[in-house]
Amino acid sequence: MKLLHVDSSILGADSASRRLTQAVVDRFARADPGLEVVRRDLAAEPLAHLSGALLAAARGGATEVDEAVARDLARDRQALAEFLAADVVVIGAPMYNFTVPTQLKAWLDRLAVAGTTFKYTAEGAVGLVRGKRVVVVSTRGGVYAEGGPDFQEPYLRAFFAFLGVTDLEVVRAEGLALGPAPRQRALDEAAARVAALATDAAGAVAA
Repeated sequence: MKLLHVDSSILGADSASRRLTQAVVDRFARADPGLEVVRRDLAAEPLAHLSGALLAAARGGATEVDEAVARDLARDRQALAEFLAADVVVIGAPMYNFTVPTQLKAWLDRLAVAGTTFKYTAEGAVGLVRGKRVVVVSTRGGVYAEGGPDFQEPYLRAFFAFLGVTDLEVVRAEGLALGPAPRQRALDEAAARVAALATDAAGAVAA
């Protein structure tokens, strides 16, 4: 089984999402000693934000492609290939200003490729990604599960549903900025959720 491990937090060793994504990956690794893990750290090695020149090159419409654009295009294709090859994708998605980090958004922009991960038909868009499991580790300083300006989890659910992903679950830790006790409680609850995750690629959502 192949697993793609994606982190986007800019906090390094202080990141709650990084600790939790590693716990998720470790759980899968314990269940499958032959697990093949590909690591992508979007904070340490960010992808370029989408530009007109990069989009033209990706679509084959650029007559000349300079060295920087060619380099970015090769990295974009590698990121897409990693996603397509993975059976399981584990994503660290902290909430920054009510949404996902800009580094994560740049990566997501590389996954939405017409004709590869989705297509347009007379009836509308159709996702082309099948048989892939996505586990999102969502961390938030405040509490948003019962309301509030949350453009993080709903966006990620909508994005992957658009690509055709039907097996997506969220491991959430929120209220992390509300003090030591709420933070620890949230991390403990998230750790329990990780411990309950099914570890087969198409895994049934754990109870």
